[in-house]
Amino acid sequence: MGRSDSLSRRPAKRQPLRRIIIFCEGENTEPDYFRALERKYKRQALIALEIVPVGVPMTIAQRASARMKQRRGNSFDEKDQVWAVFDRDEHPNHEAAVRMCEQNRVGVARSNPCFEVWLILHEREFDRPDGRHAVQRYLKTLRPEYDPDKNKSCDCDHLVKSVEDAEARAARQLALRDREGVPFGPPSTTVGHLTAAIREAAQAAGRLSQR
Repeated sequence: MGRSDSLSRRPAKRQPLRRIIIFCEGENTEPDYFRALERKYKRQALIALEIVPVGVPMTIAQRASARMKQRRGNSFDEKDQVWAVFDRDEHPNHEAAVRMCEQNRVGVARSNPCFEVWLILHEREFDRPDGRHAVQRYLKTLRPEYDPDKNKSCDCDHLVKSVEDAEARAARQLALRDREGVPFGPPSTTVGHLTAAIREAAQAAGRLSQR
């Protein structure tokens, strides 16, 4: 075998992971969900989620914005996405946190009143303007393993099988709020924007890895 043949058969260079960095307020529910989503897509594509539980919306916005500014500027870092995930609930400075994220090109996945609205949408349509506790109680009727008084954990590996259905239901929910003249009013969630971004990144990474 000649030297030129050896060189021509070098293995293709491995594509870098596409990272999506998620700052969120929950210690169990949100991280459990996004880790399940990572498991779903990492089997077929080069994607890594970095999940950072933080606290209230303003703290999340500050940490996510700072992370966005730290990107080194090379081609791989420029493909990274930074997202903030938080609830409306009764948090102070919620709108200011949204504005900070938007000003710093941080994606916003917000739920009103809480993240559990997004989980319900994996199972069915939901359009009751309930408060956080009522929403959590309703989720328990759909997912008995969920306990709003303890670790608030669901079988997320099962839920993420229906993520595209949830995205469609969330879009209809947001459209209803717009028609009512109360954009992002309860119930509503934009977490579907983030899951769609994760799916798209996984698909793009999968195409690159096959070249």
